This record gives sequence, C-alpha cells and structure tokens, in this order.
Amino acid sequence: MIRLTPAWFLFLLFIETVLFAGRALATSPSVERGRAFVARNCARCHSIDKQTASPLSIAPPFRVLHMRYPVESLEEALAEGITTGHPAMPEFQLESGQVSDVINFLKTLE
Repeated sequence: MIRLTPAWFLFLLFIETVLFAGRALATSPSVERGRAFVARNCARCHSIDKQTASPLSIAPPFRVLHMRYPVESLEEALAEGITTGHPAMPEFQLESGQVSDVINFLKTLE
C-alpha cells in the first residue's frame, strides 16, 4: 500500500498546478491569435512548431528563438518593425495587441 505523506501530496499538487497552468496558457485566445498571425506571415519560411524544420533553411525555427535571447526582447522590434533577420525576410510592424499575442505564442514553444 502506498502512503501519501503531506510533503508528497503538496509536491503532486504543485506539479498538477504547473501542468494545468501550461495547458491554459497554450490554449488562451492570445496564444491562438499569435499562432494564427505567425501561420499567415511567418510559416512559409520559419518552422512555427516544436518539431519540423523551417521551410527556408536560413530561417531559424521559432522554437529556438528563446535560446538566442529572451523572446520578450522582441517586443520593441515587432512594434517598430523588424528590418533584420534572414535576407529574404519581409519587414513587419505589428500593433501592440499583436505583439503580445505573438510573444505569448513564442513562449509556448520554449
């Protein structure tokens, strides 16, 4: 018979809370709007999921962006217009709500 001590119970409750919070964030309206934006504007060059390769080999998969810098640091660039990146990358300038949506989506790929 397995005995659940108070410490184990608290640990399991913590793990469940963390997992549930991650699922809630992944399906939030903001994340879905960010996913839709990058699917329309970025997916022809960049991988926007956790597994596939980018269609354009010089375009980094979005899942690795957080390894290069905090994705929050992209807020200003997205709002002012990204003019750098790979040579074939078009310039984008997002509205503030779109910036938050894209950042929230990128966080789900970390």
